[in-house]
Amino acid sequence: MVFLLTPGRWGDAPQMVEVLGRVRVPRPQGGRPRTRPDHLGDDKAYSSRRNRRHLRRRPIEHTAPEPKDQRANRKRRGSGGGRPTGFENEICKRRNEVGRTINRLKNSRAVATR
Repeated sequence: MVFLLTPGRWGDAPQMVEVLGRVRVPRPQGGRPRTRPDHLGDDKAYSSRRNRRHLRRRPIEHTAPEPKDQRANRKRRGSGGGRPTGFENEICKRRNEVGRTINRLKNSRAVATR
């Protein structure tokens, strides 16, 4: 697990690239740890062009709901707007579990962050 502590006024989404740069997934047989997760489940806030471009360059699969304004902009451009972002309902449901766990920690004052 990786976390990055920032001042409370900083947004979460701009920190995604920095957090992914710190990921180290140990290999069961030993050796150099992997620096890329298999899949990333994120929310609408992380659906920026910068974040999606970073994930495509590294090839990291991700599931993020597309915000309504981005969806409307894409549709307004017509066929030049490209295809919708990938979205899997099952992974999105699991992402909810992480959010509930963080909220439980925050409510017990174990974590006082966003």
